This record gives sequence, structure tokens and C-alpha cells, in this order.
Amino acid sequence: MPEGLAATYMCSGITAFSALKKVRTAYEGESIAIVGLGGVGMNALFAAVAAGAERIVAVDASPEKLALARQWGATDTFLATDPDCAEQVKNATNGGLDTVVEAAGVMKAVELAYAITGHGGCLVCAGLPGSKQQFSYLHADLVSSEREIRGSYMGSCIAERDIPRLLNLYRRGKLPVDRLKSGELPLSDINAGFDRLAEGTVLRQILRPN
Repeated sequence: MPEGLAATYMCSGITAFSALKKVRTAYEGESIAIVGLGGVGMNALFAAVAAGAERIVAVDASPEKLALARQWGATDTFLATDPDCAEQVKNATNGGLDTVVEAAGVMKAVELAYAITGHGGCLVCAGLPGSKQQFSYLHADLVSSEREIRGSYMGSCIAERDIPRLLNLYRRGKLPVDRLKSGELPLSDINAGFDRLAEGTVLRQILRPN
């Protein structure tokens, strides 16, 4: 596998794949939503497709990323900036999804992800916001809807075990991370690379230090 593509697995790929494996073991026939389509979110989309999820909902503020998600296996896409986005998703999915992966790392995304988690479903928070940001919910609603909220820091992955699995899935065409490559840049352009990340215009940039 090309070393540049292998490097893309070391954070976003492991985080997305391991987060889903940690929470659910039987995806086939389930419905999954991904909120936030950056590197982690797109890898979660690939993992959901590979696992055989019946319905895969993608939610993001970028129409361009939603278009890519449709090409890469999402069955439904919704624009996160629509004021009634949560209601749109719930109406389209009979009340919400079995599993929702939050991969944006911002509180509005967490709130949206919780809102579209269905009865008995599980919200998996894989995004990493500022250390003092808080999320609140109605406790009675959590109890009555029997939902779960789980944190996932890199999916509690075991590198020696999980990285070979990811590479094998890539070789079999199941996790096509090469599609996420947004270009390469030298170390001298690293600040411009961070600007592109902040703008949300790229997915995975490969840094060539030398």
C-alpha cells in the first residue's frame, strides 16, 4: 500500500472503524447516521458500507461533501445547516437511526446527532471538541427513549490488531481511503493546509516533510 495512503489510517481510519466495531457488532440490516463528513466521518461511511448497513444517512454543512457521500454509499443525505434538519432526518427514518456517529467535534453536531438517534439507539461521540465544551440533554427523554450515549477515543483500538485489519480491507476494496486524498503538500505549506482544513474544503492532505 502506498505509504501516503497508509498514513491516513493512523488517526481518522482507526477512529472511525474502531468506534463502530466497539459499539455494534451486527450492522447488517441496521440504520446508521454519520454527522460530520471530514476524515473520520467519511471513513465511518466506508466502514458502514463495508459492514452491510441497510441505511446510511450522511449529515454535513457542505453540499460538496454530501455529494461525495452519495457517490460513496450514503442512501440519504441532509444539510446540517437547515434549521429543521433533525426533523427531516427523523421523518425520513421513522423516528431516528439505530446508530449515530458524531464525527464533527462541535456541540451543535452533538446535539443534532442526539436528536436523530432513534428509540433504543446509540449515539457514538468520536469528535473531539474543546475540553470545556458541554452537552446537555433531558434525562427523562434519555430514559424513556432508552438511548445510549457513548464516547469513543480512537475506538479503544489495539494498533497491532486493528491496523492490519484495515489494510486488508483496503486491499480487498472495502475501505477505499484513496478516494479521500485531497492532495499533497510540503512542510513549507503546512499553514495553508490547516487553513483548508478549517474551511472544510479538503478531506485528507498528505504532508511530505522532506
